[in-house]
Amino acid sequence: MSRAPASSAATAGPAVVAATPADPVVAPPGAALPRAAGAAARPPWLLLGSLWVTQYIGIGFLTVGLVAVLRDAGTSLDTLALLSLLGLVWPLKVLWAPLLDRFGSRRLGHYRSWLLVLQTGMVLALLAMLPLDDPAARLGPLAALAAVFVLLSATQDVAADALSVRLLRPADRGVAGGVQVAASYLGTVLGGGVCVLVYDRWGWHAAVLLLAALTLVALGVVAAFREPPRADGGAGGSAAASRGGVPWGAVVSVFRRPGVPAWALVVVPLLYGGVAGVWSLTSPALVDAGWSLARIGVVTGVVVSVPALVAGLVSGWLVRRLGRSAVLVAGGAVLVVSTAGVVPLLLGSAPLAWTVTALSGFLVAYTALNVVIYTVSMDLSRPATGGSDFTALTTVALLVSFAAGSLALLVAGLGGYVLSAVVFAAVGLAGVGLGVRWLRSPAGRAAASGVPAA
Repeated sequence: MSRAPASSAATAGPAVVAATPADPVVAPPGAALPRAAGAAARPPWLLLGSLWVTQYIGIGFLTVGLVAVLRDAGTSLDTLALLSLLGLVWPLKVLWAPLLDRFGSRRLGHYRSWLLVLQTGMVLALLAMLPLDDPAARLGPLAALAAVFVLLSATQDVAADALSVRLLRPADRGVAGGVQVAASYLGTVLGGGVCVLVYDRWGWHAAVLLLAALTLVALGVVAAFREPPRADGGAGGSAAASRGGVPWGAVVSVFRRPGVPAWALVVVPLLYGGVAGVWSLTSPALVDAGWSLARIGVVTGVVVSVPALVAGLVSGWLVRRLGRSAVLVAGGAVLVVSTAGVVPLLLGSAPLAWTVTALSGFLVAYTALNVVIYTVSMDLSRPATGGSDFTALTTVALLVSFAAGSLALLVAGLGGYVLSAVVFAAVGLAGVGLGVRWLRSPAGRAAASGVPAA
């Protein structure tokens, strides 16, 4: 899964946007709901939720909490910047995602067998950090273990997303997108907030043991889960797989299907690029406004994640009730309001209450848009190659987010924060407009209804 940036009372207005008859909403009450091939009778919410949360418990600690710990110990910003490059592992997971689709144990369950190994590895990587109780002085070994953890969690994400594609009905995908986004925020709050508080009060060992224990809980859920057999026997059903090869072509072939290039290569980059561009301006603007690094970390990494977490669950429910395009329009409306709300910050005025409300509103807008993106990514992924397809579709978003953040800062350097925010908010709104048009096209309606595309 991929998460770029993003409470306010602004959510009350956009949420009432109604879907038109052309929008593929859910079936009327009592109507039969389509089920994807191999879909589970009951969605495995506990499994998927626990996996998605634990990805971000560790990541949240390494990217938010550990940064605060190291900075407090005097680590330079240049060193912290190098540590943040570990996040680049996530876009690279598309290179090995086909391995998870191709290989797996029939006895243990195709993706479950991967999850058992990966989740265990995540726990062990965390426990291996226990001796490093002076992280600033042992930064080399700590960075190596952090890299191992990020690699394992990124690969675990491929397996978890593949299971969601395979086991969820089309009508459940909106809720799944909401759970996925909300879980990422919950993991960030636990890893980037709670674990730091534990570290501050009881020290390194207590914080690391808490991380490992929370990750171990998800391993227990995986162990208790019984994955339904794959109809293709785990070979992906492709010609390459039948010859014993790895379906690397799935990473490319997903973009050749009807409607996919327009969505994945036009709509999603505009949505993510617009939001990531505006969000990238907030941290330097907060520094310019005189906020301390500690306050910036707590507010942007923890406080604003709470309303975003709620927005993820609500947006997933609204996708099911009103449809994908209705939530996309709502997210676009909140994006406009919240971008206007951050203008005082971009002009150098950052009173605490107003700034927290504006930033929370922005993350709520991002969350609503992200839920739709994840939902449609599930719609467009094929059950036999769900890990490859979903990863390929969302990797585009990750790459665009990195690029947009840098470009927005460049524009701000030339014309100021406000000009850059207006430009990138307009880019995001263009993505909303084109996205609604795509969702109401034949390709969008077919994807949302669960009809297989060629």
